[in-house]
Amino acid sequence: MKKWILSASLLLLLVACGQNGQVENEQNASSENHTEENDSVVEEEEKDVPVSKTEDPKKEPEEDEVVDSEEDQNEEDQEKDSGNEDQVQETSPQEPQYVVNPTTSAIEPLGDANSEVVLLTIDDAPDWYALEMATILKEMGVKAIFFVNGHFLETEKEQKVLKTIYEMGFPIGNHTMTHKSLRQLTEEEQHEEIVLLSDRVEEITGERPRFFRAPFGTNTDYAIELVKQEGMIPMNWTYGYDWETEYMDAASLADIMVNTEFLNSGANLLMHDREWTKDALADIVKGLQDKGYEILDPDLIGTEDASVETE
Repeated sequence: MKKWILSASLLLLLVACGQNGQVENEQNASSENHTEENDSVVEEEEKDVPVSKTEDPKKEPEEDEVVDSEEDQNEEDQEKDSGNEDQVQETSPQEPQYVVNPTTSAIEPLGDANSEVVLLTIDDAPDWYALEMATILKEMGVKAIFFVNGHFLETEKEQKVLKTIYEMGFPIGNHTMTHKSLRQLTEEEQHEEIVLLSDRVEEITGERPRFFRAPFGTNTDYAIELVKQEGMIPMNWTYGYDWETEYMDAASLADIMVNTEFLNSGANLLMHDREWTKDALADIVKGLQDKGYEILDPDLIGTEDASVETE
């Protein structure tokens, strides 16, 4: 009986030891599996981290690809820079070849520039015929300065006309807002007459005027100084006739403009936005050219040392 009890106890002890070994083995295996899972998670997290905030996390470029990319970008930058240089050269203003005499308003050459030139100017634009006059000049391949007044730029139609004239290649001059005599105005009023018009012209064309002509040719010390501060070239004229009654027809006006005793090298011709002037314009240009004068491109006139004498 005692032997049977001893045998049973031994058997139970052996079973218990086997179970403990199995549990321990299972715990060790579970621990190893958990470690492998943690390592796997770490590896997956490292794969998802992008190289940088600006690079694509899905594809890290190879070293050769990075070098090629940088070289390509440098070539593109060089091409862009080269293109910009060409553009600057194309749009650079021409070197001044002429200046305005501050006393006579005649055009004087610099260096070896052609002295046999005349300048065409048209005041009080754009009233009725400025666009037609610009078209005539454009077809003849010559330029003039269109001196404009602010009271001719109040409507959308008038502003469109001015923009068209500007886009045809003609310089726009400042002839004040309301064509009042500057000598009858305060300095504040003179400032408004001049600067407000330049502002308006810039709003319409994108460029401020480079030339200034006072109404009636009467300047003040203040106006001249202001005009220079605004970067404009002040000028009057050497001769003009189209406001005189006897020259208010195309034939007589064309004749006097070409055959006057005042026509000489550097003459600064004054004309206005008038029907008879428009009708005479082609004959005036042709007559001047037949006498050997070149119609000056106003873009060749420089700002340095350009002024008019205060009357």
